[in-house]
Amino acid sequence: MSAFVIAPPPQVCAPVAGGGLFPVRRIFCVGQNYADHAREMGGDPQRNPPFFFTKPADSLVTEGADAPYPSLTQNLHHEIELVVALGAGGANVALADAKALIFGYAAGIDLTRRDLQAEAKKAGRPWDMAKGFDASAPLGLIRPAGACGDVGKGRISLSVNGAGRQQGDLAEMIWSVAEIIAILSTYVALAPGDLIFTGTPAGVGAVSAGDLLNGEIEGVGEVTTRIA
Repeated sequence: MSAFVIAPPPQVCAPVAGGGLFPVRRIFCVGQNYADHAREMGGDPQRNPPFFFTKPADSLVTEGADAPYPSLTQNLHHEIELVVALGAGGANVALADAKALIFGYAAGIDLTRRDLQAEAKKAGRPWDMAKGFDASAPLGLIRPAGACGDVGKGRISLSVNGAGRQQGDLAEMIWSVAEIIAILSTYVALAPGDLIFTGTPAGVGAVSAGDLLNGEIEGVGEVTTRIA
């Protein structure tokens, strides 16, 4: 007889390019990791210590599925991001060892209730309900690291209904992928199955129901979703 008093939730998984599924454990996100985006958000573009927030694993939207327009917002924003998928973990990971933890990379979109975030910032409250709502993390196929080449540079962009909104280069990140992993591992012990959204370039903006979002990262892949 099962020891569970209610049925356990299904394992959240993300498809991998070439076949197979990546079991998702946690989703971490880096805030304001591009100087131009930090400026447009009224932040400091200097190389200050990175800060992190989280999304639930089941906020993922995969395989091009629709993302419903969320409740309680009149200002839903898109943010295209490079996503790192960890195949190994550790605490206090040395910078030189950080890339060895990586299974692969994907293109992702951090959907944000910008009006709720602004209210939370003004009141000094957490961002959870602005960032971690249902279907807030569309994700493209995870491509194994060996098939991606150098993710330290490359075009990152997002269009809405075919019109360009965001465009930048991975080389413009304030904190590199290896640095993000090493620093995050001092806060929490990282584990296989963790995803890390690494920040977005400038050009974030509002979307409406019916809008088609398409993000692309050179050498990594694409992510597509329609706001339902």
